[in-house]
Amino acid sequence: MNFQSVTSRFLLLTMAAALAACSKPVPPEEPVRAVKVMVVATDGMRSGFEYAAEVRPRTESRLGFRVGGKMLRRLVEVGQHVNAGQALAQLDAQDFKLSADAARAQLAAAVANRDLAAADYKRFKDLREQNFISAAELERRDASLKAAQSQVDQAQAQVSAQGNQTAYTTLVADASGVVTAVDAEPGQVVAAGAPVVRLAQDGPRDVVFAVPEDKVNLIKLGSMVDVRAWASPAVYGGKVREVSASADPVTRTFVVKVALTSPEVLPLGTTVSVLPQALDRSGPSVIKLPTSALQHDGTAVAVWIVERASMTVRLQPISIATADGNDVVVEKGLQAGMEVVVAGVHVLSPGQKVSIYQEKTAVSAPAATAAASAAK
Repeated sequence: MNFQSVTSRFLLLTMAAALAACSKPVPPEEPVRAVKVMVVATDGMRSGFEYAAEVRPRTESRLGFRVGGKMLRRLVEVGQHVNAGQALAQLDAQDFKLSADAARAQLAAAVANRDLAAADYKRFKDLREQNFISAAELERRDASLKAAQSQVDQAQAQVSAQGNQTAYTTLVADASGVVTAVDAEPGQVVAAGAPVVRLAQDGPRDVVFAVPEDKVNLIKLGSMVDVRAWASPAVYGGKVREVSASADPVTRTFVVKVALTSPEVLPLGTTVSVLPQALDRSGPSVIKLPTSALQHDGTAVAVWIVERASMTVRLQPISIATADGNDVVVEKGLQAGMEVVVAGVHVLSPGQKVSIYQEKTAVSAPAATAAASAAK
C-alpha cells in the first residue's frame, strides 16, 4: 500500500468523524406526565356569607379559693376530666387550723362561764322563793345567765366559721367537666377569689362567631345555622340562641352563639365554619372548578382537557363568572362530562401524552400475606 492510498483513507475517516460530530442528536421522547383530573359536572352555587367560628362550652367557671394563702399543691392538669366534688388544689391550712383551735378554746371558756351563771341563777332563785333577796337581784342573775348563753352561741358560730375557713383551703370542682386552663402554680400566694382553675362544665356546647354590623339584624333568635367542621365534611345543624346586644369595642362586631342540635359532641376549641341560613343566597346549578385547574396566559384563562382517545391534553379557553368559596364559577367554555386537569397544569404542553394519577391505597397485612402466598 502506497503513501497516497493511506492518506486518502485517513482523510475519509476524518471527514466521517466530522460529519458525525456535526449531526444533531436524536431528541429524547417527551415523558408521559401523570395528572389528576376531575369530571366536569354541575353543582349548586352557594354564595351566602360564611364565618369562622369556635366550639366553646355553654358554661365555663373560673374557680378560685374563698380564702387567701400560699398554694401547696395543684392536683389536676389541663385537659383532665374531673367530677363534681373532686379536689383541684390545696392551700396551706396551718394558720386556719390554729384559728379554729383558738375558737374552740373560746367556746370552752364561754361554756364554763355559762354553767357558772346558770348555777348562780338557780341558787338565787331558791333564795328569792324564801324572800331572802329582792326580785331585782334575781333579775340581774338572770341577765348574767342570758349574757353568758349569748357568749356561748357566739363562740359556737366562731368555731363553725373557722371550720369553714379551714375547709375552704381545699378547692373542689362544683360540677363535672374538663380543665381548660390553670392560672396559679404551687408556691404562689393567691388572693381570695383569684382564678386558679378554669373548668368547662359538661353539657351543651355553643358555636361562637362574630358578624359585622350590617348583617346582625338579619340573624334572628331561633334561626337555623349550618355548621361544618374544618377537619370533617360532615354538616351539623344549629340554632341561634343568643345575639350580643352591643358591638365589641375593638372589632365592632356582634357575637352570636349557636346551640348545636346534633347529638354528636364536637371537641372543645374545634374550628368550624358556619353558614347562617338567613344569609344563604343559593343559586342555580353551575359548573365549578378549583383554582388549581386554571392556566393563566396574560389576560386569558384556560384549562387542560384530557382527550381519552389519544391520552393527550389540549388547552381549552374558558370564561369565569365569579368565585364561590375556594372554587370559580365557569360561565362558558366547558360542558358536563369533560375531564379537566386539576393538578400538574404548570408542566403540560399542547398534545402532550398524559396518564391519569391514581392515589395509592395502603395494603393491609393480611391482604399482603395472602398475595404473597398466592404468588408462591
